Amino acid sequence: MAVEIEMRARFNKDTHDALVERLVRDGEDLGQDNKLIHFFVLPNQLLKVTDNQSAGTAKITLKDSKIGQGAAFGETEFPIAQADVAAAVRLFGALGFEGTRHEAFNFRRNFRFRGVEIAVKWSEAWGYHAEFERLLDDDASDSARDEAAAEIIDVAAELGVTVMTEQELADFTAAFEAEEAARKAAQAAELR
Repeated sequence: MAVEIEMRARFNKDTHDALVERLVRDGEDLGQDNKLIHFFVLPNQLLKVTDNQSAGTAKITLKDSKIGQGAAFGETEFPIAQADVAAAVRLFGALGFEGTRHEAFNFRRNFRFRGVEIAVKWSEAWGYHAEFERLLDDDASDSARDEAAAEIIDVAAELGVTVMTEQELADFTAAFEAEEAARKAAQAAELR
């Protein structure tokens, strides 16, 4: 299992446009990467079925933590056929995870800048945002993890954005999950 060191930043459209312009000019443009993602938010894990519409691929991912519980994520991931996305979503729903499912479409463009992978995105829940990521071996030391986190923070600052703190991430995701639960409860009440 690989370990992702992942941090996020949220910003407005002007910052988004300036960031993309800078990364096109000074980074490596890895291309458009639009995705429809089915998230199953579990108590201490995140399970995802991803339909990568730009690449025509799909995958299932299990992160051993969730947003707001630290920047280091153990990650198990494997490809599936794009035609099997709906079946995978149904399978996880039938296993009892349907109530934890959220669906999000992400407009996304990937870059590499100073060794950091950067996905510049827009989604309905997050608005304009970016993920900054370094992938390490699963046996990476705590000092290597700390060094990767510091590199991400430095790269984000150089690009004019500030990564969110763990508390900001936890607060944001808790508010989103509460809004989703209320929306689902209202939708269920309408169906009765």
